[in-house]
Amino acid sequence: MAPSLCGLGAWPGSLRRWLLTCFVTPLLLLLPSNLVCGKPWWPNNLKEIRHWPWEVSLRMENKHVCGGALINLFWVISAAHCFQSNKEYSVMLGSSKLQPNSSSRALKIPVGDIIVHPKYWGRWNFIRSDIALVRLKTPVTFNKYVQPICLPKHNFSLEVGTQCWVTGWGKTKQHSSGNLTLTPELQEAEVFIIDNKRCDHIFHHKSFYPRVIHLIRKNMICAASYGENVCYGDPGGPLACEIDGRWILAGVLSGEKSCNKPQNPGVYTRLTKYTRWIQEQTSHGAVLGPCRVPCLLCLSWLLQLPGGP
Repeated sequence: MAPSLCGLGAWPGSLRRWLLTCFVTPLLLLLPSNLVCGKPWWPNNLKEIRHWPWEVSLRMENKHVCGGALINLFWVISAAHCFQSNKEYSVMLGSSKLQPNSSSRALKIPVGDIIVHPKYWGRWNFIRSDIALVRLKTPVTFNKYVQPICLPKHNFSLEVGTQCWVTGWGKTKQHSSGNLTLTPELQEAEVFIIDNKRCDHIFHHKSFYPRVIHLIRKNMICAASYGENVCYGDPGGPLACEIDGRWILAGVLSGEKSCNKPQNPGVYTRLTKYTRWIQEQTSHGAVLGPCRVPCLLCLSWLLQLPGGP
């Protein structure tokens, strides 16, 4: 006979399940949701390889179309403009290769639902609330190559000059053609947060809009490289910043392509402006967060205990 916990193994199966559902699950939902997120495993020699375990390749008909970031067992964040109606999407996680072989550790999971922010409005130079939530049909399996990134609190303020990183499958240099050919390996680039007013001033130099019209608004955040020009082609990809030893998702790349340099900084959807909306949407259905995995596994084990002799 399997071991029992507090005598549950000797109770009828239906009664045990009812008790666990009504009493144990609510307790699990009260656990803090920031215990394991934003803690990537990296090898000692970061010059050789660095893993970004929250990185997601959003795919349409198995073709990479956008980036994204894993935030818990069931949910991915990407850009709203990445999605078309009546299309089937899936995500790939756990691999730095854009086209991993069949024997790799990559996870491929179909998308169950897509929630575009209700205030999203997509016009060039006037794109607004470019953020979407992607619910996976099945939960991911966490390991050292697949882990969530933390969400910032709604009142968190990211200081100008903060060092962050952008990742994606775009090339690292822009040639005269301006085309951004995807690379087979995930790229990474060091960037720094710049002031919104300065960013708005930069974009007005290339625009015919009057200065009274703000191109960079409070729900956006800008980042630029101080060194080599860095180009990438992953809209929806993460802007990740390490704050007090934990990585947070500061932004989601908005726009089809961008070259990250002082003359043309990358523009991102600012996550702190959408944290509450994200929490409201992802809490529907009582989905357990990323840091409740041990408790979730324990609950799963309890539910599988035999109903008695």
